[in-house]
Amino acid sequence: MQVNETLSEGLKREFTIVVPSSDVEAEVEGRLIELSKTVKMKGFRPGKVPLSIIRRQYRPAVLGEVLERTIQTSSQKAIEERELRPALQPKIEITDYSDGKDLEYKMDMEVLPEIEIGNLSELSLTRMVSEVDDEKVNDGLKRIAEGDKQFKAVEEERGAETGDALLIDFKGTIEGVELEGTSAEDFEIEIGSGSFIPGFEDQLIGVKQGEHRQVNVEFPKDYPQKEAAGKPAVFEVDVKELRERTESVIDDEMAKRQGLDDLAALTDLVRERLNQQFDEASKAQLKRSLLDDLAERYEFDVPAGMIDQEFDTIWTQIKRDLEQSESTFEEAMDQSEEEAQAEYRQIAERRVRLGLLLSEIGRENEITIERDDLLNAALESARGFSNPQQVLEFYRSNPNALERFRAPVFEDKVVAFLTELADVKESIVDPEELFRDPDEEPAEKKSEKKQRDAKASGKKATAPAAKKKAAKKPAGDKKTTKKKTAAKSKSTSAKSGIKAANSATPAAKDE
Repeated sequence: MQVNETLSEGLKREFTIVVPSSDVEAEVEGRLIELSKTVKMKGFRPGKVPLSIIRRQYRPAVLGEVLERTIQTSSQKAIEERELRPALQPKIEITDYSDGKDLEYKMDMEVLPEIEIGNLSELSLTRMVSEVDDEKVNDGLKRIAEGDKQFKAVEEERGAETGDALLIDFKGTIEGVELEGTSAEDFEIEIGSGSFIPGFEDQLIGVKQGEHRQVNVEFPKDYPQKEAAGKPAVFEVDVKELRERTESVIDDEMAKRQGLDDLAALTDLVRERLNQQFDEASKAQLKRSLLDDLAERYEFDVPAGMIDQEFDTIWTQIKRDLEQSESTFEEAMDQSEEEAQAEYRQIAERRVRLGLLLSEIGRENEITIERDDLLNAALESARGFSNPQQVLEFYRSNPNALERFRAPVFEDKVVAFLTELADVKESIVDPEELFRDPDEEPAEKKSEKKQRDAKASGKKATAPAAKKKAAKKPAGDKKTTKKKTAAKSKSTSAKSGIKAANSATPAAKDE
């Protein structure tokens, strides 16, 4: 086998590889002989088919298999002998081959950059911390009270309004046929809650206690029950009682409705959860600060193919988000599609750069991922489902599915390692600053930021429930919602780059 390097420019490498025809023919002949021992053919005993007939009938297929295998083994050998670390799968192009001639092909690739890590103990970081005071706890209790809706019967004679509840019996039919799950008795429905089929609650506004009303709706096209999906339905509704919401009282009774013994226990639980959220936000901001610091400290070439791959992933998600929000780039992002592409390509480069850097730091410092690390991550993920044990068992029995946690777990381990090495100072801040999303800055700061390297990567801090509730926009404010949706891809960490880096070389895979 002859290997000639035809290009070595930056991270790009090109090789011409020639495999002698004698090697190819020897492989083909060996495979045909193996086949002759097992092939069954009419008129011949098993294993007794003449080799000449085997060649005539099976050589084309065998030759194709041999060529593919020869290219795989010879290209891998060339890579290993030169200790190359391909960033992505090399591109192979057969440049010359015909029966009886040498096999010649071209191999193009980009290699991973050589990164000099240097002294990591020089890192200096600031950890934001904030206290969970009584005011925040009280806000949390008030928020629970807002969600703990209690209703009482309306004594005056009036029609139902948005925010009222109705105790109803209903029976639904589609084309005159009653379907399972479309009827109920003594069912409480809150008007305006959006918990029922679109249009159902609106048609009950103004209804009075004791009244019968016919409601005409159309089931959503994505309705789980296929027999009803996308079809018009008629509901016969009998209103048994009109109820209005009572003022929420924060007391022991409210705590008991939440499954706790008394108000003191509920207060302790709210404080505990807020402390957890504050701690998570502090860690997220510290991680963001670390990634920003690393992005500024290290400058090296990044494989263009990896950037393209990451950009395609980001862009696909953005377009999907925009389709779901029925928005254009201009409406959702205050910029044209071309401007958005340029900005997100910078983000893609940053992600890949950080991923390569963290991967190299982990490799040099022998940071490894054990199966237990992956299972713990799977357990955390499973807690967000209604059947966590079933989800966890799925990951236990599906190693390939479990691998999806390797990149984020590896990232967290490297970040923890770097945080331990760094000089970390605490800074007491107010909760608003602790939970501020770095991607949501004033316009003048954003314009300055665009002139620097894109710094939109890094894990987004999760605001406490109190903040989420207070900041919630009206359902009709579609533009604000779209902007937030489109911005999601900006606030991600470097794990996508880590995944690409760790899959680029056998050495990295072992981590």
